[in-house]
Amino acid sequence: MVSYLRQLRLDRRIALVTGAGHGIGRATAHALAQAGAFVAVTDIDEIAARRVVEEIGPGESHRLDVADEAEVKAVVAAIAAKHGHIDILVNNAGLGARMPTVELPTERWRHVLGVNVEGSFFCGREVGQHMLEARRGAVVNLASIMGLVGSAHYPNLAYHTAKGAIVNLTRALACEWAPMGVRVNAVAPTFARTRLTEPLLADKEMEQRLLRDTPMGRFVEPEEVAAAILFLASDAASMITGVTLPVDGGWTAR
Repeated sequence: MVSYLRQLRLDRRIALVTGAGHGIGRATAHALAQAGAFVAVTDIDEIAARRVVEEIGPGESHRLDVADEAEVKAVVAAIAAKHGHIDILVNNAGLGARMPTVELPTERWRHVLGVNVEGSFFCGREVGQHMLEARRGAVVNLASIMGLVGSAHYPNLAYHTAKGAIVNLTRALACEWAPMGVRVNAVAPTFARTRLTEPLLADKEMEQRLLRDTPMGRFVEPEEVAAAILFLASDAASMITGVTLPVDGGWTAR
């Protein structure tokens, strides 16, 4: 008989999580570590990354700016050389730019797409080389409900564009890599109380508007997103690839 709970274990797996110093990335590092994975915690905030490693136990930290191609290559190469394989990649690092489109500076636009889209591409390409060689692996990208729908609540064009790109990047990589045993999926969370959303949710009127548009009537917890990521990264999702899973309390079902 199949051991269903056993399929969620990640013993002897090496996982790399980007943007793992805070919020959803931090919760994901905890979830993967609790399932038995050795987690490489990466973040542009090196101090935060080290602190998360202290929290989760066995693991290692690396400073990583995912928008810096050379830095991505160096960090991935170092992790692969030390452990011999990388089994799980979680592309979590991201940021937005909430402002009217006509006021959005070109450099800010490029920076948001650079971190969210190019960062996922750089990490996926570099880690993917090792996964394809091993003919196994799981990639989980962080999309967003704003990659699946528009929003009348506030303008955030660069972020919405980037997260929409992540949805199709996920599909394209899933189709390309499936014959080689590598799965690629994404999660699309609704609003969570993190450093990224803190300024937005400080506006109590905005907070209530967003809650009214969420059928479950609350925001998602980082740990709930991490649980979905754990599932997609595990063998329990062995026949799932190319999917963007909303973790949104019903937001996209309206």
